[in-house]
Amino acid sequence: MSEADWPPEAPPDYDPLAVEPPTPIFRTMGIRLTEWRDGFAKAEMPLDPAYANRHGMPHGGILMTLMDAIGGYCGCWCPYPGRLRRAMTLSMTTSFLGVAEGPLLIGEARVVGGGRSLFFTEMAVRDASGRTAGRASGTYRYRKASQSPYGEPSAG
Repeated sequence: MSEADWPPEAPPDYDPLAVEPPTPIFRTMGIRLTEWRDGFAKAEMPLDPAYANRHGMPHGGILMTLMDAIGGYCGCWCPYPGRLRRAMTLSMTTSFLGVAEGPLLIGEARVVGGGRSLFFTEMAVRDASGRTAGRASGTYRYRKASQSPYGEPSAG
């Protein structure tokens, strides 16, 4: 298959959420990737009181961590079983828009541009009632072996 055939169709039984085990930060924070496809990622995270700032509101760093993580995922989709893409954050600009309340944070990220080495994303975090708590835009760089849409072999 040539790069002109990109993006290929994933095999019908392919489960993108089972491609990679949760990262250590996902396990620590209770983040669960709920949707992942080419150019898009969505995750949920319990809003634990342990993540509050001194005013009892969710700490901004928690929202930023969730947005950064899904921003990376949305650009690293690879439909080939046994292969993956990896990237690192170069920059992220964040705006806090409201206070998240309730038991859950929901983050969504979309790729909005890029090329062979870089991709650009827009992310948002909302609470379970739909209130937007934060938005961000990010710039990510693919790791060298992940620049191809065919990804690299996974270690496992």
